[in-house]
Amino acid sequence: MSDGRSGLVIVNTGDGKGKSSSAFGVMLRAIARDWKVAVVQFIKSDKWQTGEKKMAEQLGVDWIVGGDGFTWESEDMEATTKAAQDAWARARALIAEGAYDLVILDEATYPVTFGWIDVGDVVETIENRPSRVNIVITGRDADQALIDVADTVTEMRKVKHAFDEGIVARKGLDF
Repeated sequence: MSDGRSGLVIVNTGDGKGKSSSAFGVMLRAIARDWKVAVVQFIKSDKWQTGEKKMAEQLGVDWIVGGDGFTWESEDMEATTKAAQDAWARARALIAEGAYDLVILDEATYPVTFGWIDVGDVVETIENRPSRVNIVITGRDADQALIDVADTVTEMRKVKHAFDEGIVARKGLDF
């Protein structure tokens, strides 16, 4: 929980769609207020040319792709694990330096859940961050420790999803 510091921690979790999209909405609000913003993605690789990354970079967001793709597609789990750990090292440094008003840790719950990143280290980094730094964490199955350290937690619940009907992700809507 926040102890009165100015920066907030937001967690978007659950099995429904919209966790990252919500975080990127916050990103746009922050940019509109002249905040310095960084995004660290923990799962998606550079193979995914997402619309949000394209626009964010045009708007001056520092965007770090730290994943090597979806874990179920990985042919080298050691490399996948290392990529997530390297992304966390970069994210931890970004947070600690205090140069950013907003740091989005997109899909960061997954490497925590998989045990690739120590949740205690994440919580400690959040608790010890400079007071101006706001953090948004996205992904399914947020660890209780992340929920406890957050100021706002939203759980997206799937009611219905086009993918269940065989409709694949679409440019402009999904990425």
